[in-house]
Parts: sequence; C-alpha cells; structure tokens
Amino acid sequence: MKLSKYIGIILGTLVGLVLIVALFVPKEFKYEKSIVIKASIEKVWGNINSLSALDRWNPWNDRDPNMKKETIGMDSTVGAMQSWESKIVGSGSQTIETIEKPTFLETKLDFYKPHKSHGKAYVKLTANGNQTKATWGMTGRIPYPINIMILFMDMEKNMGKDWDNGLSKLKKISESK
Repeated sequence: MKLSKYIGIILGTLVGLVLIVALFVPKEFKYEKSIVIKASIEKVWGNINSLSALDRWNPWNDRDPNMKKETIGMDSTVGAMQSWESKIVGSGSQTIETIEKPTFLETKLDFYKPHKSHGKAYVKLTANGNQTKATWGMTGRIPYPINIMILFMDMEKNMGKDWDNGLSKLKKISESK
C-alpha cells in the first residue's frame, strides 16, 4: 500500500510540474523559409496570387496524386476556399483571407485529419532589382497544456523538407520563360 501511495505522489508531482511548465511555454508558433528567385515580383506574384497558383507548387500534391480537391468561390479573391481529402495527407481547407497585390497573400488553414488544427499560411514577396525574395510562412496556436510540445518540436525537421521542395518548385516555375 505504501508503494502505490509513493508512486501516486510521484506521478501527481510529475503531472503537476508539466502543467506548471506549460503555463510558461508559448502557445503560438511561427515557421518560415525564404528563397531568392531570378524573376520580377510581378511574375512571382502570378504564381502565388490564387489557390490554383499555390496548388502548382504545393509539395504535398506529390505525395497523393489521387487527392480530391474542390474550390468554392471565385479563386484569387478573399473568401475563396479550397478543400482537400486524401488518405495519405489527410483532409482540410485553405481560405484566402488577405491579398496585397503584388507582395502578400495570406490564407486561413483548417486541418481536420489526421489532427484537427488551425493556422495561417502566407507568402510575402520582396522585390530586389530583377530578383524577388519569396518568404513562405505559417503561424498557429497550440492550446494549453499541449503547448508544452513546442519545447520538443523541431519545426525544421518536421516541415523543412516539404517547404524546401515547395519553394524550389515556385522558383523553377517563376524562372521559366
């Protein structure tokens, strides 16, 4: 009986410590990567200014060529939404929230499967002569006490390869004649 009491106290203390630490861990995350493209900002803008344009360099399309997609609303306008369903990459939707031609596009992301979560994605363009810096980013919020996972998440490991792949495709498409 005494052993189970001590085990209970130890487990309760550990859970309490985790909950206390989670109070001080950020609940929001941000991840972004950039690439320099040898093309004008107008040309690169043409490859990010709509859901269908984003879809041309979406790195997750390669994982499931049979992904089902549907676009609702007028593409390239605020409120247009694309939803997807895939046995491999899950399901969700992306809705255009902000358009600042030719420098910024922001979308709201809603993931349903395999894990329900929400966030925002954006692409920022910065002109530099005849080149354009494209920055692809994502922000989100992780609720307490699950936010403690931020301490153990390696965003670069989890997302870096896909983002490098997508940005490389954007570069290739934008630099082609």
